[in-house]
Amino acid sequence: MKIYFHPYLRYKFTNSLFTGLLGGTVFTIYGSLSPSTFSLGGIILALGLMGLAYGYHRLMKLEYFRNFSLAAEIIMLLMIGFFILFPTYQITALIVYSAYQLSFMLGGYLVRAETHFAKHARIMGWIDVVKQQGYLAGLLLSYLFYKLIEYYGINDARAQVYYLHFPLFLLEIIVIVFLLRGFKKQ
Repeated sequence: MKIYFHPYLRYKFTNSLFTGLLGGTVFTIYGSLSPSTFSLGGIILALGLMGLAYGYHRLMKLEYFRNFSLAAEIIMLLMIGFFILFPTYQITALIVYSAYQLSFMLGGYLVRAETHFAKHARIMGWIDVVKQQGYLAGLLLSYLFYKLIEYYGINDARAQVYYLHFPLFLLEIIVIVFLLRGFKKQ
């Protein structure tokens, strides 16, 4: 298996664009959860990250890196789809929170593995620059999206967040396509 640099950079850009667009939504979605949920979630996250760290010596293979990346993206796609179908339930907030915690758990490994496979400071620099460009673009687009729908009279934060999830769903599919193009079997 091999990483194809330019498609991988497109993946990193769109992934960060997605993250920037999604950023502020969690505060609205998590509103119904009790503070103790976040404590418990943090404990589970820390234990999961520690468990993965114990396995790094086995997991630092490019195929695992691709598969864990794909798993994190599929979790996000499923989470968005679930939110679109069931936007107002407390269980939805819990599922969204759990999906984020699971993706953060995978993300701990992914950051380490990406550094391991990038190998050169210049490549890591390009990856980080593209990630920040995507994140900034996502934040700007989310701001413009919210202002646009406010202009059309949609001022309720929950409705705004709900409507944002439709373009997010499509963007996540594009993220997955770019991810798959960034890795090829030799």
